[in-house]
Amino acid sequence: MNLIDVHCHLNHALYKDELDAVIKRAKEAGVKVIVCSGVNPPGNRQVLELAQKYPEIVKACLGIYPIDALGLSEGETGLPRQTVAINLEEEFEFIKKNKNKIVGIGEIGMDFHWDKEHHAQQEENFRKILKFAVSLNKPVVIHSRKAEKECIDVLEQEIKNKEIHVAMHCFSGNKKLIQRAAALGYYFSIPANIIKLQHFQMLVEMVDIKQLLTETDGPWLSPYPQGHNESAFVIEAIKKLAEIKKMSVEEVAEIIWENYERVFGR
Repeated sequence: MNLIDVHCHLNHALYKDELDAVIKRAKEAGVKVIVCSGVNPPGNRQVLELAQKYPEIVKACLGIYPIDALGLSEGETGLPRQTVAINLEEEFEFIKKNKNKIVGIGEIGMDFHWDKEHHAQQEENFRKILKFAVSLNKPVVIHSRKAEKECIDVLEQEIKNKEIHVAMHCFSGNKKLIQRAAALGYYFSIPANIIKLQHFQMLVEMVDIKQLLTETDGPWLSPYPQGHNESAFVIEAIKKLAEIKKMSVEEVAEIIWENYERVFGR
C-alpha cells in the first residue's frame, strides 16, 4: 500500500532526537509521502532542509500560519516562534525562489480561536496569500479553526474558477459547511485520531472518498492515548475510512494515493 500523510510538522521539537527513527517507522508502515507544513519564515526554512535531507519521502509545503502572520505568538508550541508580524512580500519572494522545491502553500487560513481581535487583518492577509498561491499555481492547505465559514467565504471569492486545489486541514465545520466546501470541490484531510472523534467520522460519511486525504498533524492529534503522533499512525485513518466506506483497506489506500497525486502532484 502507498500511504500518505499530507500534513505533519516534522520540524517540531518533539521529533528532534528521533527523526530518523520516525522516518524509518513511517517507511516500514507503508508511508510513501509525508507533506511537511511550515507556519512561518524560520519554520519554512527548516521544512525545506528536511525535504532535502529525506528527499525520498518528505515533501515541503511552505506556509504562513494566521497567528504567526500577525506576530501573535501562542507561546511555546515546539515550532519556531514568530513574535513580530511577518513581512508577507518578503516571504512570498522566498517561496517564489523555491517554488520548484515545494508541493503546496500551507498551512494558511484564519484562526478565530487564538485571536479574537484582528479578524479583518487576518482576512486581508489570507486574501493576499491566496492570490499569491494562485499566481504560483500551487494547492493550498487551509487552517480554519473557529473560522470555518469565514475561510470558505474567502476561498470562494478568491479561487473563483478552481484554479488551484484546496485541502481543508482538520476541518471542524458543521454539516452545512462540509456540504458547501465539498460542493466547491475542496478536499478534506482526515487525521488519524478519527478513530475517536465522531465529527470526522461524520465528515467521511458525508463526503465522496475522491475528495478525502489522510494526515496526522503530528506531533499533535495522536490516535493513541499515550505518546505523540507520527506519520506511521496515518494507517489508522485509512482503516477507519475503509470501515465507514465499506471498502477494503487496500482500495481506500489506492484512492487516497490517487487523490494526493491529483492535488499535490507526484
